[in-house]
Amino acid sequence: MLKRLLVKIIQVGELTIRCGGRLYGAFGTNSSNEPPLNVTIHLTDKRSLWKLALNPDFQVGELYMHGDLTIEHGTLQDFLELCGRNQAAFEQTHRNKIWRKIANAWMRLVQGRNSRRRSRQNVAHHYDLSNTLYRLFLDEDMQYSCAYFRQPGLSLDDAQRAKKEHIAAKLLLEDGQRVLDIGSGWGGLAMAMARQGAGHVTGVTLSSEQLGVASQRAQENGLADRVEFRLQDYRDVQEQFDRIVSVGMFEHVGAEQYGTFFETVARLLTNDGVALLHSIGQKGVPGPTNAWIRKYIFPGGYIPSLSEVIPHIEKAGLWITDIEILRFHYADTLQAWLDRFTAKREEIKKIYDETFCRMWEFYLAACEMSFRHGGLMVFQIQIAKAIDAVPRTREYIDSYETSLRRREASGDQRNVVDFPATAHKSSA
Repeated sequence: MLKRLLVKIIQVGELTIRCGGRLYGAFGTNSSNEPPLNVTIHLTDKRSLWKLALNPDFQVGELYMHGDLTIEHGTLQDFLELCGRNQAAFEQTHRNKIWRKIANAWMRLVQGRNSRRRSRQNVAHHYDLSNTLYRLFLDEDMQYSCAYFRQPGLSLDDAQRAKKEHIAAKLLLEDGQRVLDIGSGWGGLAMAMARQGAGHVTGVTLSSEQLGVASQRAQENGLADRVEFRLQDYRDVQEQFDRIVSVGMFEHVGAEQYGTFFETVARLLTNDGVALLHSIGQKGVPGPTNAWIRKYIFPGGYIPSLSEVIPHIEKAGLWITDIEILRFHYADTLQAWLDRFTAKREEIKKIYDETFCRMWEFYLAACEMSFRHGGLMVFQIQIAKAIDAVPRTREYIDSYETSLRRREASGDQRNVVDFPATAHKSSA
């Protein structure tokens, strides 16, 4: 069964499988125009062969995590690169189409259960892990979302800084504005927005671990009077805000809650306000989250297609004033995270264990390849209530970012960016 499957799908590169110390088979060739890619994996026993044959989408991660699948020639990234290059052939198999229909039906069933209690449990599973773990592989500001590689060769720290500048520009942050950060993480973006000109920033999170770190950081940076963090569901926020931003949180909302999300944004946004949604998306038709990722990494997580999101923005009576698709940026971010994780692996192993390290190595590497070959991307949707809330052309984004970089280079610590407060009204 497994051999028949591999003969069909390995069209690019060459995969050799050994099982129990013996050769099981070699599949594919390196006759394509792609760079040559030869990988050898070893499976512990015939049970592993059966598992891989019956459910490869789930079992590749499961077997690697528990040490039943090891890489004998090449690296884990090479192996997943080979899988990624042949993903299209796998998706066309009859068995995958059947599994996808079943998974889609199950996804719709469980997505509707994303209550406040379940949302908090799902967040705790991933984001309430040791803060030391995240400090070891993230950038200095602990940004756990897609960086913005404005130009090739940027370091992770510079790319994450560029991401925050890009977001501030699209929000048109101005002095005195009230800002809501939905899914505020460890507080880096909220504090950056306060420095960039916001009058007061409220960050809401469902992670008690992140809340503690964010609040402490605000105190240490002298921003506690202008940055507030709460352990609160976004659906329970009552005040109105001039600006609303959500980065890397929408993936946890659940498809059945999209209407509620945008109705909440519409309720909380002032009439001349601007919101920005930054989320992972899939380029194709809606499809289920990988079962292994859903079980071990992001329970309750779901990657939306734009076709699922836009109708709910329309129904909420909001304007879509800009959409930007970031391709490869998250792949480069994940590669940097994996490199840092690998460099600190022994320290991380002391906090957890070998199985955890293998689980996270697979998670980071598999997600990187999903952004390179699996149809994942990041979208930024700028939203407003009023037609004239933002300029009619996009030149203001570059001007705003340039002003921020110039101010930072000069050491200017003013809280106001050199950007005309009425620019969007006069150019609209």
